[in-house]
Amino acid sequence: MSKRSAEDIELPAETGERSVHLDVFNNAVLLVDKPLTWTSFDACNAIKGAMKRLGVKKVGHAGTLDPAATGLLIICTGLGTKSIEGFMAAHKEYSGTLKLGEGTPSLDAELEVNERLPWEHITDEQLVEAAKKLTGDIEQVPPMFSALHHQGQRLHELARAGVTVERPARPVTITRFDVHRDASDRQLVHFYVGCTKGTYIRTLGHDLATSLGTTGHLVALRREAIGEARVDVAWDVQVLVDKLFAAIREKQGGTEEDFKPWQPRGVYNKRPRNNKGRARGKGKQQQQQQDTADAPAAAGQLAAAEQPAAAEQPAAAEQPAA
Repeated sequence: MSKRSAEDIELPAETGERSVHLDVFNNAVLLVDKPLTWTSFDACNAIKGAMKRLGVKKVGHAGTLDPAATGLLIICTGLGTKSIEGFMAAHKEYSGTLKLGEGTPSLDAELEVNERLPWEHITDEQLVEAAKKLTGDIEQVPPMFSALHHQGQRLHELARAGVTVERPARPVTITRFDVHRDASDRQLVHFYVGCTKGTYIRTLGHDLATSLGTTGHLVALRREAIGEARVDVAWDVQVLVDKLFAAIREKQGGTEEDFKPWQPRGVYNKRPRNNKGRARGKGKQQQQQQDTADAPAAAGQLAAAEQPAAAEQPAAAEQPAA
């Protein structure tokens, strides 16, 4: 399969003079720049809407990015999805910023600070030396706020319910860990990391802080590269989607009203629902449980609806005090 970069994808030019070959998406690899707060599945779903119009059934991404992170996300379509495992195994590079002295449950800025420790004692030399000690083959304990599973549930779902479980450490390799203090705010540490598959940068930053006798959390994280693919040539997701739909309208006809803009679901929203407001797929069991829990309330609402009109009820002043 020939791998296509963002510059290889043929989409309508602003002048409308460039030819468009939408059949490439039957076997495509797209480089996109994931926006802040979007989940990786949000980015995939943005592309899926266009792919359905083209009859392309398979769409997947090659490695999750946290909602609080931005940067390179590789989305594969059609036969291109066969390349996903190869991209997931590739070396990755990240840049970001760690804030010393303040910790959060998620180890990033998604949740509020719940821990504060002194950080002023840390020198620049100690910071660089601590980063060196975390370079090479190391073991990491995955964070509770992650997409890993424990007995059929994702860890981040358990974490949001206030549950913490034991997580075995995993071997990873850090090939590069450069750090330097911010010029105007010494509490901020900027970094650049090269690493193997399965590395949690949030954990790496937190481990750096704890090794220096404090705590910390990421206030910024950006994936710069996956293998040879770099974010510099990646598509803005919305620009890509707009150009795709413009090309599809040109080929298949229709108006802009037929191609309503897709809205990201986001990390805090519930599972997508069908047109009856009920959960789809894996959410069916949860929906049944919710229906059971809602039954008493629903019965109460029905009983209330069967009561006489307000004019037939005793005046409010005649009711006993609560």
